[in-house]
Amino acid sequence: MDVLILGAGMMGRAIAYDLNNFSHFQIITLCDNDKKTLATAKQFLKGTNVKTSILNVAHTDEVKKKFHGVDVAISAVPYRYNYRLATIAVETKTHFVDLGGNNDIVAQERRLHQKAKKNGVLLIPDSGLAPGLVSIITHDIVNTLDTVDSVKIRVGGVPVNPKPPLHYQIVFSPYGLINEYVEDAVVLDSGKILKKESMTEVETIKFPQPFGTMEAFLTSGGCSTLPSTYKNTITYLDYKTIRYPGHCETIKVLLDLGFADETPLCRGNQTMTPRDFLAAMLRKNIPTQGDDVVLLKVTGKGTRNGKKYCRTYTLIDYCDTVHHISAMMRTTGYPVSITAQMIENGTLKKRGVLCPEEIIPPAPFFKELKKRDISLAIHERSE
Repeated sequence: MDVLILGAGMMGRAIAYDLNNFSHFQIITLCDNDKKTLATAKQFLKGTNVKTSILNVAHTDEVKKKFHGVDVAISAVPYRYNYRLATIAVETKTHFVDLGGNNDIVAQERRLHQKAKKNGVLLIPDSGLAPGLVSIITHDIVNTLDTVDSVKIRVGGVPVNPKPPLHYQIVFSPYGLINEYVEDAVVLDSGKILKKESMTEVETIKFPQPFGTMEAFLTSGGCSTLPSTYKNTITYLDYKTIRYPGHCETIKVLLDLGFADETPLCRGNQTMTPRDFLAAMLRKNIPTQGDDVVLLKVTGKGTRNGKKYCRTYTLIDYCDTVHHISAMMRTTGYPVSITAQMIENGTLKKRGVLCPEEIIPPAPFFKELKKRDISLAIHERSE
C-alpha cells in the first residue's frame, strides 16, 4: 500500500516521520504547493524514505491524479479544504484521514457516509489530538463504565518557558487558533447539544510542577462529534483549552475589539481583514520556536455494577529535542499516523465516514502511543 500526505507543515512532517519509522507503506509521499516549505520538510526528513512532491490541493484534477495512485491519503492542510478532498477520496476510492477541528466541515464530510460505504472506502475526520486522541479516550470511558455522568476534556499546548504578553507559543496555524477562540463551543448537557460562547467559564486546573495551577476555558472544535455520538450515553460533556493563567483575559480583549472579524478593511490601496492582521501580528510577535509541552487531563465519572467511579486520563508530553519534533507535532501528528496504519494493517474494517470514537479501538491505540513514548496515565478510584 502507498500513502500520500497533503501539507508539509509541522503536522505533515510529523506524520511523515512517524509513518517512515513505524508503518509498512511501500511508498510515502509528502506534498505541498510551497517549494520553500517542501524544501524545509525535505531537510527535516533527510535520511528517511519519504518522497516529496509539489501539489496544489486547490487543483482538483491534480489531486484526483495523486489520489488514484495511492491507497490512503492524509490531509494536514487547513480544514477548509477537507470536505472537497473527502469528496475526491470517495470518488477515487481512496481511504482518507484528516485533522478535522471544524464542526461544520466535519458535518459536511459525514454526509458522504453512504457513498463512501458503497465505494468501499473509509474516511476518518478529526484524527489528531483534540479531536482525535481525546475522542478515543472518551470511547474508552464509555466502554469501561456502565453509565457515564460526565466527561470533562482539558487539553492545551503551551511553552515550557512562557513569555508575556500571552505566555503562549505558536505551535500550529494562527488561523486555527483564532477559529478555536471565536467559534462557539459545543456542550452536551442532559441530552441537549448546546452552543456556548468560547473563552468563557474559566476554571483552574492543577498539574505537577513546574506547571502548577493553570487555567482552562471553553473553546471550539475540540470535542467535535462527541456530543452527537454520545447524546444518549453521556449526561454531560465539555471541552476546555488549557493555558497559563491570564491568557484568556488578555487575548479576549483583542477579540472583543474586533480583531478576529473577517470583513475587509480598506486603507489607501491596501485591503486586509482584521483577522488576517491579527494572524500576521501573532506570527510576528509570538514565539514559534522553543520547547513546548502538551498537557491533557480527561475526567470521566459514572457507575459500574451500581458503584460510582472516577477515571482520570493524564498526559504530559514534552518535545523531542533530539529530532526537533514539538510536543504538539507528536501528540497531533502521531495519532493521525497510527490511524492510517490501522487502515493499512486491516485493524479498521468498517467503511464509510466514521469519527475516531466510532471506530478506533482504544487499547491497541494507547499501546501504539506508548511505543512512541507518549505515556497516557490512567487512574481510577471509587467514589
